[in-house]
Amino acid sequence: MSVTNWFEDRRKFGGLIGAFPEEATRGSISNEKGRERRISINTNRGLRTRRDNCGNMLYVKFLRQNRSVCEECGYHLPMNSMERVELSIDRNTWIPMDEDMTTRDVLDFFDEDSYQNRLAISQEKTGLTDAAQTGIGYLNGTPIALGVMDFHFMGGSMGSVVGEKITRLIEYAADKSLPLVLICASGGARMQEGTLSLMQMAKISSVLQIHQVQKKLLHISILTYPTTGGVTASFGMLGDIIIAESKAYTAFAGKRVIEQTSRQKIPEGFQAAESLFDNGLLDLIIPRNLSKGVLGEISELHTSAPYKID
Repeated sequence: MSVTNWFEDRRKFGGLIGAFPEEATRGSISNEKGRERRISINTNRGLRTRRDNCGNMLYVKFLRQNRSVCEECGYHLPMNSMERVELSIDRNTWIPMDEDMTTRDVLDFFDEDSYQNRLAISQEKTGLTDAAQTGIGYLNGTPIALGVMDFHFMGGSMGSVVGEKITRLIEYAADKSLPLVLICASGGARMQEGTLSLMQMAKISSVLQIHQVQKKLLHISILTYPTTGGVTASFGMLGDIIIAESKAYTAFAGKRVIEQTSRQKIPEGFQAAESLFDNGLLDLIIPRNLSKGVLGEISELHTSAPYKID
């Protein structure tokens, strides 16, 4: 299917660009307060799980088949990084990079718990060494560089390991002339690493400049719930094409921080993906189950007719 046909077909869904269609979501959540309710789901145990927001009982098997999207209300439930990898590329083509890279507690940080203990708990919980997976995969037979953040690992916070893995991935993509896809899910910079965490913003942005401007290669950024803080302020919003999932919470500072600082009430949905799209900060809002097809179409279009010329 050509890109032109895809844009024609999206009208049949009520318009995939700019808003997640009513027909596809069956009445998606429009209330930000409802969105902020904690949703807990364990897809590894049990036959059914209850959606806290709409109260529906969902069969875990069908939920997996539906890409963790509630069939009743259209809510996009959280996914771990491996599920997103499988969703984004061809089956059995994933080649991970820098899997054994681990961070050091250079500040000997301690609050309610030590940083080292927090890391150990997250590593045991997720099976990951840190909050991002990077590697090479094939998208409709074409190799791409893919980076995926995992919110289950310390809130997807960006520390020195996350920054270094993404930096190395971008450098590899630039060297091999590969398109780059970064899937964001993060609470922002990792406070336990202080300035070492903050400097990752500049480091990643600088190598992206080489990849995008000097090499004229494609960078697609995908924003999921939530994408906040230093990730939003750096590579999250630096994509040539910026895509978001429906109702994805995207912000630099949180709602309460803004209200306490400005002493003004923030309207409902102010930091949801639909609001960002209306204000020109996003290019597309797409349903999760269509993301691979859209990525393939954009990549194919860029390959056949690059929009960056000398």
